[in-house]
Amino acid sequence: MSLSSALKTLANYRAHNTRASQDVVDKGSIILKSNGARKLGDDSWAFLEQLALAAIDIGRLDVVDECLKRLSDKFPGSPRATQSPETVMKFYDALLAEDSANATVDELCTYLDTFYNDIEGWLELADIYSSCNQYTQSLQALSHVLLLAPQNPFHFLRFAETAYTAGDIPLAIKMCLVVVDMTERDVSSPHETAATGISIRAWWGVKLCARRLLANAALPSTSGTPAPKNLRLIDELATERVMATYSVTDKQTAQGRDAVVGWMGDTY
Repeated sequence: MSLSSALKTLANYRAHNTRASQDVVDKGSIILKSNGARKLGDDSWAFLEQLALAAIDIGRLDVVDECLKRLSDKFPGSPRATQSPETVMKFYDALLAEDSANATVDELCTYLDTFYNDIEGWLELADIYSSCNQYTQSLQALSHVLLLAPQNPFHFLRFAETAYTAGDIPLAIKMCLVVVDMTERDVSSPHETAATGISIRAWWGVKLCARRLLANAALPSTSGTPAPKNLRLIDELATERVMATYSVTDKQTAQGRDAVVGWMGDTY
């Protein structure tokens, strides 16, 4: 996407109060690095505030710090940009005290310290963290689930999708491939059948992640997970497996074929 197109998209989000946090951070980070905000004139400060809020949503604190620094440099006397950390922390502590989710998290953590093997408890904790956009903490809770139930591919898929939401694409594709390995032991079998259920969902995840990584091989991974080798071959295999499902004669499955082919574009 061009710089002008990214600027236009983010301006449209601001005008309609659209909270597309991941997309705002993806496009906004490019604008920030290229100093494209200068083209916005006075609107550049609204852009920085928009980007900072979106970055908070998905836990990109490095982007938040950069936005706040630029706002502080521009408005050195503004309390919105320069309020002391102590005052801000008191404000947030008051908000946290009013939120019942925080008490729930504390009680769940105390419970799980005693009853570590309660998988449902860890899943509930992961849910609460995700609902608060704290995806790193959600992944930490889910990692305990994987240790307790390593034979369940649904938990691995949930971990993969949470990693994707958190923006850790290398980790997400790694876990999607684990799900594929667990649910399709031999995709080269002469009796190969179309992927269904959790398997097709995992292949969709592989395709989404591969497309993101092929577009930008330098995507950050907060977990330090490297991108897989032979990424283009993985992308092609994911395309084949997804399209095989939508090529079956079953009328209900084939209904979405045109939309899938359109999304796949030149890769199919």
